[in-house]
Amino acid sequence: MNPNIERLKLVFIALFAVIVAGVLVWQVGWIIPQKKCEAARKWWDAEQRVCAQPVLISDITGRTIDDKAAEAEAKAALGRPAPPAPAKP
Repeated sequence: MNPNIERLKLVFIALFAVIVAGVLVWQVGWIIPQKKCEAARKWWDAEQRVCAQPVLISDITGRTIDDKAAEAEAKAALGRPAPPAPAKP
């Protein structure tokens, strides 16, 4: 057989192997951690590959949210459980 065809075949097989390895690294290193982070309702920073916990401004400043519906919605967006309803006597 022509040696150029054999060489070209090996080049294409090597190129295919490198592309497959690159896709695997991309999936394991970037895509899978991103999906896990977003499923946990956290923030994913693709540039630094960091999964960060969002924080309410009211947690930092100590100021409370006056509107209870808005507070419950903000906590639900962060994945925090709703505060228990006060017991009625």
